[in-house]
Formats: sequence, C-alpha cells, structure tokens
Amino acid sequence: MQTLMLTPWMAPHKIISWQRAVVLQFLDKVDVLETWDEELRGPSAVLKVPAVVRLHRGSVTTKPSVRFSRVNVFTRDKFRCQYCGIYEQPKRLNYDHVVPRVRGGKTCWGNIVTSCYPCNDRKGSRTPEEAGMKLLRKPFKPETLPVVPPIRLGEVALPDVWQPYCAGYVRAHVISASA
Repeated sequence: MQTLMLTPWMAPHKIISWQRAVVLQFLDKVDVLETWDEELRGPSAVLKVPAVVRLHRGSVTTKPSVRFSRVNVFTRDKFRCQYCGIYEQPKRLNYDHVVPRVRGGKTCWGNIVTSCYPCNDRKGSRTPEEAGMKLLRKPFKPETLPVVPPIRLGEVALPDVWQPYCAGYVRAHVISASA
C-alpha cells in the first residue's frame, strides 16, 4: 500500500509509503484526506492507513542552482531518450555520457543526457557522431526544474481513491511509483 501526497494547493506531489504518511501525520505535517480500509492497531489506538495526505506547508526552495542527479537529468530531458526520442518510465532509462568517460568525459550537466537502454548499447564507448547518432538536444545545466515533477505510475492502475486528486495530471503524463 502506498499513499498519495498532495501539495498544500491540492496538486499531486509524490507517492510515499503508508508508513512515512503515518509518521508525517503524527508529526502534524500532513492532513489525512482519504484512508484505505486496513487498520493499524496499537495498545491505545486504532488508525486507518492513509491513502491520500496533504502537506500543511509548501517547500519553496531558494537554492541558487539545480543539483545534479539522475532524476533531475531525466526531468530536464522530460523522460525522453535524447537519441531516439522515445518517452519511457525511469526504470527503463539511464543516463549517457556524450563524451565517454574512457575518453575523459565528465559526469556533469554538460556531458550527460537521458537515453534508453537500446540507444545506450548502440552508442557504446563512442561519441554520438562516431556512432552515427544525433542528439535531439544538446545537454545543458538547467536554471530551474519543475517545482512539482510529474508523478510516474507506469502501467499500474490509478487507485480509485486517488483519481479525484489526479484527474488533470494523469492524462498528461505516463507514471512509475518512484518516490
């Protein structure tokens, strides 16, 4: 069982474990909006498992730059392979060094792109030009990323209890439970 976490503005934020949702509830950081039928029983309390929670406060970042990470590279590239353009789930993507590491390529924003596994295998330890492949977009360091990246659920059916909260978001994105 998992829990859908919403922003204070009721937009889907991410999917968390029900255990984390219970901790956040006891720390008074979230409101529970919907519950699953399952109950948690303790010596002095019975609690329904949270299905949908809403954060009390928004997390506004004042960081001057975007941190380099695999998820942020995927987000920058909109979860699309930068060689063939296919849109994939994060578990079916990796990142590729445009200038291979064996040739001195660095792991940094300007040398990393999102790629699917077949394109990454095809390119190997060559540059895109040597492999006869063209980049859809040159890698760059983004100034910002979306504040609320799209939730990814893959082929998993959206639970009925989550549907009212995700109505306008799911149509636009393919989703995988990575949170």
